[in-house]
Amino acid sequence: MTPLIVDTDPGVDDAFALAVAALAPEVDLRAVTTVHGNVAVEQTTENARRLLGTFGRPDVPVGRGAGRPLVHLLGRRPGRLSGADVHGDDGLGGRSGDFGPPVDESELRAVALMASVIEASEEPVTIAAIGPFTNIATLLSARPDLEERIGRFVLMGGSIAYGGNVSAAAEFNVWGDPEAARRVLTGSSVSTTMVPLDLTMRITLTGDWLDGLAATGPVGAALASTREAYLAAYSARFGHAAMAVHDAVALLEAITPGTVSTTPLPVDVDTSTGPGRGTTIGDLRGAEAEATDGARPVEVALDADADAVRAELWRRLSG
Repeated sequence: MTPLIVDTDPGVDDAFALAVAALAPEVDLRAVTTVHGNVAVEQTTENARRLLGTFGRPDVPVGRGAGRPLVHLLGRRPGRLSGADVHGDDGLGGRSGDFGPPVDESELRAVALMASVIEASEEPVTIAAIGPFTNIATLLSARPDLEERIGRFVLMGGSIAYGGNVSAAAEFNVWGDPEAARRVLTGSSVSTTMVPLDLTMRITLTGDWLDGLAATGPVGAALASTREAYLAAYSARFGHAAMAVHDAVALLEAITPGTVSTTPLPVDVDTSTGPGRGTTIGDLRGAEAEATDGARPVEVALDADADAVRAELWRRLSG
């Protein structure tokens, strides 16, 4: 089984993603690490502990990570500082207390926990990062000796042509720490798949789908219970009752490579202090850009069979 670490900021869609990871027989979930993002890291850590308790995984250590981005531009960061308006004040649609019992928090902080898992593993470790990439960038900088023992990064974040969801052009996870995202996307030799809004905004779950999931059992009911604020926010955008579960799509790809169809593109991140801060720039010249600029290509997920992904989520979450 592939060793897996999930770095996350739960988050409604993170909850769906963690359920996929915790219940997947194909992977060995070795650790969950938490980061600032949808809510403060204290709450994302509590949420991760409670979610793993609900999913029956007290064996998985939870390491608390970064509570702020690498660079904090006080008074100069446009937009909101968290996703609480979409995910609820507690990150789980006001239902965090319904999950649990919470598993224990590790004595190791996130970067140390990731390093210990990678050091102990006889096989390359996959890291799925579905929040801002602060912990991952810190790991790469603090322990460059471990880079060759990381099999793959699967990152939920960015946007190539879709536009942004926190500014005109920036996606939330990248915008949450642009310097960290740039370090991971351009400064690492690890094979990397980026799952952007271009794809995830096309894979939605309807209100009826969620009603059906709620009737399948305790896990489905718990996940569906988080939906109110999240579903309302996305329904306003889509014009009908549906919501995107960005992080769950990325986790499916981490567990079953090939779930999404990728295109190799050189990718950079705008780390300026202007309105483009946090924008991911995917060079659609592709191989030509790599040849002329020497840029490392990232596998960018731009397509997938949406119906097949929804069916696979149902299969894994309804059991």
